[in-house]
Amino acid sequence: MNNIRNFSIIAHIDHGKSTLADRIISECGAIEERLMKKQMMDTMEIEQERGITIKAQSVRLDYTLNGAPYVLNLIDTPGHVDFSYEVSRSLASCEGALLVVDATQGVEAQTIANVYIALEHNLEIIPVINKIDLPSADPQRVKDEIEHIIGIDCSGAIEVSAKTGVGIKELIEAIIERVPAPKTNEAKPLKALIYDSWFDNYLGALALVRLYDGAVKKGDEVLVMGTDKRHMVLDLMYPNPLAPIKTASLKSGEVGIIVLGLKNVSDVSVGDTITLAKNRASEPVGGFERAKPFVFAGLYPIETDRFEELRDALDKLRLNDSSISYEPETSAALGFGFRVGFLGLLHMEVIKERLEREFNLDLIATAPSVTYKVIQTDGTAINVTNPSELPPVNKIEVIKEPYVKATIITPSEYLGNIITLLNNRRAVQTKMDYITPERVLLEYDVPLNEIVMDFYDKLKSATKGYASFDYEPSDYRAGELVKLDIKVAGEAVDALSIIVPEAKAASRGRELVKAMKEIVPRQLFEVAIQASIGNKVIARENVKSMGKNVTAKCYGGDITRKRKLLEKQKEGKKRMKAIGKVHLPQEAFLSVLKID
Repeated sequence: MNNIRNFSIIAHIDHGKSTLADRIISECGAIEERLMKKQMMDTMEIEQERGITIKAQSVRLDYTLNGAPYVLNLIDTPGHVDFSYEVSRSLASCEGALLVVDATQGVEAQTIANVYIALEHNLEIIPVINKIDLPSADPQRVKDEIEHIIGIDCSGAIEVSAKTGVGIKELIEAIIERVPAPKTNEAKPLKALIYDSWFDNYLGALALVRLYDGAVKKGDEVLVMGTDKRHMVLDLMYPNPLAPIKTASLKSGEVGIIVLGLKNVSDVSVGDTITLAKNRASEPVGGFERAKPFVFAGLYPIETDRFEELRDALDKLRLNDSSISYEPETSAALGFGFRVGFLGLLHMEVIKERLEREFNLDLIATAPSVTYKVIQTDGTAINVTNPSELPPVNKIEVIKEPYVKATIITPSEYLGNIITLLNNRRAVQTKMDYITPERVLLEYDVPLNEIVMDFYDKLKSATKGYASFDYEPSDYRAGELVKLDIKVAGEAVDALSIIVPEAKAASRGRELVKAMKEIVPRQLFEVAIQASIGNKVIARENVKSMGKNVTAKCYGGDITRKRKLLEKQKEGKKRMKAIGKVHLPQEAFLSVLKID
């Protein structure tokens, strides 16, 4: 046990984390050189394409230093803000973390967020300055930034180039010397934390665990403490990106995969504890938080008869990503679909893309919304994730919306643009700190609803891509909010209902009806498009009727004949307007909802 080192890599997106993991794997000889490829730990096609890590992966490495064999358990972590729950559960299983910072870009917003998670778990943090081979690298400036912003001593920081391999040996030696061995006891009853689970078509649901106490052998009967169910251990394995390596037993301090032959991942939920059925632990491993969805959107199949296929696809996807939640919902405009909860906008994008690719579905997504807390006049409180669930206006006492604490690091020349953008999003400044004369750290309290749609794109546009952004949930606050309905030919389109601040309702309503006017196909009768709050119409546009030349067949003759035809047409249009229905093109929804 004294020769085991459990460590993680934390970094901002694009700071070379996956490349560094590849280089460490290669240096330890865990995978033959001919089988190595880029982003070895990123197993999903979408991760390889986008160059981002979505699922945390693990690998067991063997390394010999001064004649002594060591076991290094490397647990990779995602860098994007949406997947910070993956970071927290990976760090819960480690004793140390490598803080990787790009030598050209310096400390970024997500670097800070991930370091604070590591500090909460009391991990030994080793600063690593990456990309020192680049001409614009300035390692000393980056070390000063880390000391100034985070407060970690950088005198022992290790300078590496994951691309060329410079400094990798020194880094592995530092991991062995500075990361403490696990403090566990093999004599105590088994206590294993499930920090990831996924589904294998041949082996069933697999649990990736970190053993805190005790040991487990193949053939043991174990108890999953959350479900209070007993299962037989069919197999034990060590994680490896190519193929897991089988073992007869797992001991305290180790990281491994337990195969129980289960058909459902919910039987081995992330954050649960596994113990032996005969000699059970008194209490589970504590301090572990489950992933909570922040953003909700409706997903509907474009071909309405494929609803059951979408249900099956979501069921299968949830086996590999336990963070999504969903429930059926119906929409008058879009038919049958699901209200799905996501961790953020990138997570929503990834899930939608995976559903379309892996299950061959064509989907339409409604505008993302967040969870509101509605206090009703009778004192009861309800949670609302869909604007159509809001009670009538006369029954609402107050609507509370979720706020987040946003951290932005930007070059000082773009400060004015960012402050203007944040003020337009109802944000409240809590901190402004000049890291260096050229770089500024900003902290704001922002309503989550204001950042879920297109805030990140607007921020990157305002700063030419140089600003970095991270957020974490803070609290709920009362807001002057109203439900804005869009009516087409007198009928409300539920998929276009949104909750907006009262001050922005009129301008947002005008923008929406103007955009809808371009999209709604012309009918044989005039179509009114209205934006309303309750029964009060605040904006209106008309789609002109199509002209049909009913007098085209008249070649000369008495004028009364033409008049008679025109009067008949006028009566017909009145009747059609009373009973006519407008069919909206489905693909038009998102283009309208992306208006800012």
